[in-house]
Amino acid sequence: MNIGHGSVGLAIGADELETDLAGDGPILVFDLRLADEYSRGHVKGSVHAVCDTQAKETIMPKIPKGVKIILIDTDGSHSAQTAQMMSAYGLDAHYLRGGMTGWNGPVIEGGPQAVVEPEALLEAMGSGKDMVVVDVRQPDEFEEFSIPGSINIPLPDLFKKENIVRIQGKGRVFTVCTHGNRSMVGAFALARSGIDALSLAGGLVGWGQVLQSHVVTREGPVIIQVEKTGKGCLSYIVGSEGQAVVIDPVYPVEKYLEFASREGLEIKKVLDTHHHADHVSAARDLASVSGARLHMSRYEGYDFESEVLVDGATILVGRSEITALHTPGHTAGSLSFVLDGRFVFTGDVLFVDDVGRPDLRSSAGKFAAELYASLHQKILAMPDETVVLPAHHGSRAKPAGGVFLTTIGDARMLDMLGMDQEKFVQTVVSSTVPKPMNYEKIIRINKSREEVPVCEVPDLEVGPNRCSTSAA
Repeated sequence: MNIGHGSVGLAIGADELETDLAGDGPILVFDLRLADEYSRGHVKGSVHAVCDTQAKETIMPKIPKGVKIILIDTDGSHSAQTAQMMSAYGLDAHYLRGGMTGWNGPVIEGGPQAVVEPEALLEAMGSGKDMVVVDVRQPDEFEEFSIPGSINIPLPDLFKKENIVRIQGKGRVFTVCTHGNRSMVGAFALARSGIDALSLAGGLVGWGQVLQSHVVTREGPVIIQVEKTGKGCLSYIVGSEGQAVVIDPVYPVEKYLEFASREGLEIKKVLDTHHHADHVSAARDLASVSGARLHMSRYEGYDFESEVLVDGATILVGRSEITALHTPGHTAGSLSFVLDGRFVFTGDVLFVDDVGRPDLRSSAGKFAAELYASLHQKILAMPDETVVLPAHHGSRAKPAGGVFLTTIGDARMLDMLGMDQEKFVQTVVSSTVPKPMNYEKIIRINKSREEVPVCEVPDLEVGPNRCSTSAA
């Protein structure tokens, strides 16, 4: 065993490790052996860790200062070198002298801690089983956006006994942060207290890319609502006679092929209601991979080629007909799509519980007046029983059977739609809701003819949607 002189002072004995584990001080115990060795027997409270380049760049910087780190390997050689390296980074790192061969305390069996994929977390949340989602970001980050129902315990506070009490006995524990690095450290910290937590892979960035589908109706045309769970984006697959139109698709595009295939549908046409600002449109890519025809609003000024749609234009899908309705206000070229006179896809003009905000571009007052006219002269002119299917939902909106929708009759009851034009414009213009994160770059991407940087989409879209006047 070859241990450098610089690491000798970082060694601790088995007795000191037992004392540390029994105490209340913040401590992380990392077992650096192979996973199968760890599984056959490890120190209780230790977690399996791989000290590679990725860990050095992502995990180490997230470990709070003041936390004692103890490394364990087979004989102390590798852990000694790693402790010396971590110490050079300013961490309070130590290693178990002699590694597991020098440990005479009890060992337990069990596999390494794992991560949970976003889809699996969504499934767990819908299972009805006891669980708790612990968001380890700072309070200001948590207030900005979070997974509904999660609790906020910042990572440094996760080592405090009073916070452990908040978690124990609450069922399965999941830790989350923005990218999954702090949450992994959080899962490690909880292991010391006997809590087997799973860290959300990819963090909230990955969570924001989960798509789930719900059937709106199969009476007449088939309508499938596709929800981007972490973002509140809503898109639609409309099918008839084996053909399908997709409205407002988001990434990942492969899910639309999957959802359409389940219904025996082939995607023939792809539409966007408007020039989106809070998420990257997948319309071009979906049309490309599916061989569908791309239809976009003539009034939005896109830089790429498509079959343009104007007010009153019709699109056939099987036995159904979709009519484009120019409804400016959220953007200058916003279109709503009326399906068979029974359903209206309103984009970001009208939501379940609010109206769209017109201040994502300049000239908010002019846009607000146009929005008022679109709502009252076009959308609300439809029969009360017309079903409204928007492009987003806020945190206050509650789904019915998993679907977010309303009717024209119910929409008339919204406070904003009961105002006269002057008060409506004044209310909208005075709105102080922050603009969507990265919206300027997203707008450029959605307008440009250049290839969409798909690998950047998750980070560009992280955060809440802010397309309504309240964005609550």
